[in-house]
Amino acid sequence: MTTAPILLFTYKRLATLKQTVAALRANRLAPQSDLYIFSDQGKTSEDMAKVAEVRQFIQTIDGFRNVYITQNVTNKGLASSIIGGVSQVIQQYGRVIVLEDDLLTTPNFLDFMNAALEKYERDHRVFSISGYSFDLGPEDPERYPFDAYFTSRGWSWGWATWKDRWSGVDWQMKDYPEFARNAVRRRQFAQGGSDLILMLRRQMSGQLDSWAIRWFYHQFKVQGLTLYPILSKIYNDGFDDMATHTRGSNARYQPRLDTKLQYSFPMLPDAAADSSYWQKRFQRKLGITARIVSKYQTFISNLLK
Repeated sequence: MTTAPILLFTYKRLATLKQTVAALRANRLAPQSDLYIFSDQGKTSEDMAKVAEVRQFIQTIDGFRNVYITQNVTNKGLASSIIGGVSQVIQQYGRVIVLEDDLLTTPNFLDFMNAALEKYERDHRVFSISGYSFDLGPEDPERYPFDAYFTSRGWSWGWATWKDRWSGVDWQMKDYPEFARNAVRRRQFAQGGSDLILMLRRQMSGQLDSWAIRWFYHQFKVQGLTLYPILSKIYNDGFDDMATHTRGSNARYQPRLDTKLQYSFPMLPDAAADSSYWQKRFQRKLGITARIVSKYQTFISNLLK
């Protein structure tokens, strides 16, 4: 198997970064994988001091085939950093695996991602691979013998894709005005989650700077699918006060982690396999009721601090 390069995007959180690197280095395929680290510069003098500590640490990282480090001289922000970094590396390799500095991987994360990248490379209905998955409840082994499922929405916590999918994205979203006037299309997009329309509106009004919502929007336009593991290979450890994009209660996002640690995965034969069973379960995690419960949990969590 040819391993895809790993892209790791860092900012100012040294503690979570160290845990991310330790978990990633424990992967069986780490010594066979190239690691590209992108370090963004701080916005303030206080942030720059924290970034300096991060940059001192990343110079010591080993355990991978090669380690390449890019250090921004100015603060680009996460969206520009990811778009630029992925675009750069994917040109050379044709595929990438992407992580941020608050994601803990299981030891078979790289095995799952590389196996899925290899299997579905020529099936263009498959738009991306996610290492993270919600806890959607127990599956029925007799009804469903596979270790993964498809939904129409992507995710940004440990993911992978191919050059021909990535290069087609219009990051300016020039067709957004037409989409915003089309009620049918908006309803269809919202089926992927009750948060999507608001995120997209905030992106276009300048209130949000997200690569992910633009990526999800493009996937919707091309009717792409994302492959998810039944048992999550990712745990997001980033719900803290230093987080830039993930805050509040993480109860809704607690995964059912893969503790079996198998290194081969019965995959669906193709993306045409029926995914409505998993799609409905997935959407319940992203519906209005789930969001209200999550906001209440966040409120209680903040009161108890």
